[in-house]
Amino acid sequence: MKVSTLAQNLSGSEIIKIAGEINELKKQGQNIANLTIGDFDSNIYPIPTELKDGIIAAYNSNQTNYPPADGMLSLRNSVSELLKSRYQLKYASNQILISGGSRPLIYSTYLALVDPGDRVVFPTPSWNNNHYCDLTGAEAVLVETHAENNFMPTANDLKPHIKGATLLALCSPLNPTGTMFGEKDLEEICDLVIEENKSRGADEKPLYLLYDQIYSQLTFGEHQHFNPVSLRSELKDYTIFIDGGSKCFAATGVRVGWGFGPAEVINNMKAIVGHMGAWAPKAEQVAMADFLTNDSYVDNYLTHIKSAIQASLNTLYKGFQQLKAEGFPVDAIEPMGAIYLTIKLDCTGKTTAEGNVLNNSADVNFYLIKEAKVAFVPFSAFGTGEDVNWFRASVGACTHAEIEQMIPRIREALAKLK
Repeated sequence: MKVSTLAQNLSGSEIIKIAGEINELKKQGQNIANLTIGDFDSNIYPIPTELKDGIIAAYNSNQTNYPPADGMLSLRNSVSELLKSRYQLKYASNQILISGGSRPLIYSTYLALVDPGDRVVFPTPSWNNNHYCDLTGAEAVLVETHAENNFMPTANDLKPHIKGATLLALCSPLNPTGTMFGEKDLEEICDLVIEENKSRGADEKPLYLLYDQIYSQLTFGEHQHFNPVSLRSELKDYTIFIDGGSKCFAATGVRVGWGFGPAEVINNMKAIVGHMGAWAPKAEQVAMADFLTNDSYVDNYLTHIKSAIQASLNTLYKGFQQLKAEGFPVDAIEPMGAIYLTIKLDCTGKTTAEGNVLNNSADVNFYLIKEAKVAFVPFSAFGTGEDVNWFRASVGACTHAEIEQMIPRIREALAKLK
């Protein structure tokens, strides 16, 4: 059967392949600690009670027809107030777009700004930018990052690549690493974008900045979230923010995301989201609008969920540091934000007890699934080469006890390698 060139050339998700392996083992009765999905187990991390009650009430009051194309005005106003109070960002309701989670917002940003052949610059590892480039026919420019800078890009990393580019896609806290921009590093990138735009003529597209901050309310310890517009107000006309309630309220299935930026760009994104029918459900929008207006509800929930996530991340981090101290070829980067820990398993080239050589990071991962009953995601799923021995560990779908119990299993599996 003939299908489109796009369909033929889209690459599959490595995370889905890993999920297939896990599901096969589960069918055999094995219990796998699944740290692959960027999601929450809703039995461990339920959404806020007040939000759930609000959704039920909205359905009971028959809020079940089409919402406005750009989202309920009450929700856009609530988001506007949230941005002002928590980020000191001033965006009016017509500069805010609601959609069914953040994915349609990212995709519509690409569609609104990027023509086929336009250059899109993004760091690796990062989430799904390579696939959005495939979907829009963009020229993907993958910029390698390094463990020494917590896998966050620097201005020096980006500078050789942004001349003539249409879009620079950044994320902080970063999926997949859980690491964040420091203020100085982000300021230097902002200045780079400003300098590039000053060099362009009136008939040229500017360099736009897509800034995904969906995890910005899940930060830990002294780590502070920064955004481009607060650091450099000149970037307000060129920055499109991606945000929403999916991660900070463990509400991934509630599907309420919000983007904000220049009114003209947001208006074009609104038309695209409308044609896709990618609205957030009306009842969920009504409930989220009410929930966001109550600071005590929001603060109480964030305090609870951040404490629980941080405890799990810290336990996993300390476990890997202990394994490292014992001489195993592993490492981990201190958790800063989101639900992810960046871990290193430098086992490529080692041989299993059965005599099989682990040739790449995928082999290492599948070995741990079978031997340690634990699953991670190699950074190769996020645009790096398979020779990169760093992995994403997502703690949202495991209990704290499960995370404690997996460290001895990992130790035992690593000890079998030669």
